[in-house]
Amino acid sequence: MREMTREQNIASQQAFGEAVNAGNLAAFDDLVAPDSVDHDPAPGQVPGPKGYAAFFGELRTAFPDLALEVEKLVADDDTVAFAYTMTGTQTGEFRGHAPTGKPVKIRGLQISSFEDGKLVERWGSSDELGILTQLGLAPDA
Repeated sequence: MREMTREQNIASQQAFGEAVNAGNLAAFDDLVAPDSVDHDPAPGQVPGPKGYAAFFGELRTAFPDLALEVEKLVADDDTVAFAYTMTGTQTGEFRGHAPTGKPVKIRGLQISSFEDGKLVERWGSSDELGILTQLGLAPDA
């Protein structure tokens, strides 16, 4: 394991974000360690690069114009933490729901750890209820 600097961690996180925004799912093979641990995985998400590729593939199918924008980022030699805004318009199926044509805008937080330029551990929180509510799919409270 090679120690990484704050700048290297930020560069790795930015490369991950660029892959998400570009829909470059194959890049996760180079950006995510095979034994990467996601402490907040999506339903059915498998570990490692395949899990991230499947998750973001599903999101990009549902929201082809998906865009993540980092609002605030802090980092040290061990971790990168950031707050983000995700936007997109649901023109594809999302978790079994037909396209609504509605836009969404949600906020989320993520903390990532990297080794040798690859994501090895992730904690995150996204406004999943906000997505469903904005799409008109949230269960009645």
